[in-house]
Amino acid sequence: MNAKNPVGPPLESSRVLKRSIVIGGHRTSVSVEEAFWNGLKDIAASKKVALSNLVTPIDSERQHGNLSSAIRLFVLDYYRRMAELRREEN
Repeated sequence: MNAKNPVGPPLESSRVLKRSIVIGGHRTSVSVEEAFWNGLKDIAASKKVALSNLVTPIDSERQHGNLSSAIRLFVLDYYRRMAELRREEN
């Protein structure tokens, strides 16, 4: 615990950075916070897929909003499901 985040480890940068990624053979850019980008990379690594292969279905299946928002929601949902699975195991 610390003064900036009394419930856990230090918070990652909340700075929004623009990142380039190739989706469906086309280069595009997304603007997401470092924590979400790192989460997305970790998910891709755990699934043993390229980042672009993880983002392609996120892009094609999104209902509303922009790709950056869809990525944030995907990462949030992934970690929520992981937390739920842990609760069910205990």
